[in-house]
Amino acid sequence: MRLLPRQTDPNVLVGFETSDDAGVYLLDGKTALVQTVDFFSPIVDDPRTFGEIAAANSLSDIYAMGGRPISALSLVGFPEKGDPLILGEILQGGLAMMMEAKCTVIGGHSVRNEDVLFGYSVTGVIDPKHVWKNVGARAGDTLLVTKPLGTGVISTALKKEKASPESVKAAIKSMSTLNRAAAEALQEIQEQEKWQDAIHAVTDITGFGLLGHAREMALGNPAHGIEPVSFEIDHQAFAYLPGAVEAATEGHLPGGLTSNREFAGECAEFARNVGQEFRDLLFDPQTSGGLLVAIRAEAAGDTLRTMERHGVAGHSVGAVISKRSPLLYVK
Repeated sequence: MRLLPRQTDPNVLVGFETSDDAGVYLLDGKTALVQTVDFFSPIVDDPRTFGEIAAANSLSDIYAMGGRPISALSLVGFPEKGDPLILGEILQGGLAMMMEAKCTVIGGHSVRNEDVLFGYSVTGVIDPKHVWKNVGARAGDTLLVTKPLGTGVISTALKKEKASPESVKAAIKSMSTLNRAAAEALQEIQEQEKWQDAIHAVTDITGFGLLGHAREMALGNPAHGIEPVSFEIDHQAFAYLPGAVEAATEGHLPGGLTSNREFAGECAEFARNVGQEFRDLLFDPQTSGGLLVAIRAEAAGDTLRTMERHGVAGHSVGAVISKRSPLLYVK
């Protein structure tokens, strides 16, 4: 991306400079567009379930910015000699999830491809005064996470036929659950006068894993006055999917986990009591993972209770402190 010429457009509120979840483009004083795109190959055997997960994953970036999805375009790669009934099931699963999100699929594009690929380009609307960026965390904030970790190691164990039915069922439920309820809970908090400025940074936990996305959040954007911070993270405060710890212990590690560790490992330090399996799980690439939120500490309790009312099991997993080395400390 550094090789591309810089574009200058004052209506771009969020571009790709901070690796944020979606782009935001101002239309007028009250409305902005929020746009994202995502697609990937199957991670489960059932085609309809794969479609549901792919749709939930594509929608997640819109929710992570604080937006409301309104329309989507499907992206399909499918083998020329593939069974069209399988493709139909994938599309039906995706459409069902889009309908749940009240997001209208208005078209798409398909290509012949050796491997199956599926996802969506999603457009949403957002209040330009209330855009949640992935940078802006402040010292003293509390870190919240809204879904359990472990989809990557469980998906890898499934491919090796080593995953239990219970763990697969739990992972599928998590991956096919929209982040809409979590976003609505945060918006409800934001509407309260005493907490209207309490939400400082939000991102969704996907391919870079918890620590990869935490690194992005902690780096800030010094060029725009957002200074770097450090995170103290409690590995015991997270919820882990059933079977995730066992899958990590048995070495069912996806290739993306190794890449994440190589990318963000230098920024992270672990206390001696943090077992290797938990270190791996914090680097585990997630599909349709939960939200990671940096919020003023005084608002954390109300936020967790509001999430619970919305059916979201949020957890307080750490704190933001002034920048030091390492950027991320896991205890």
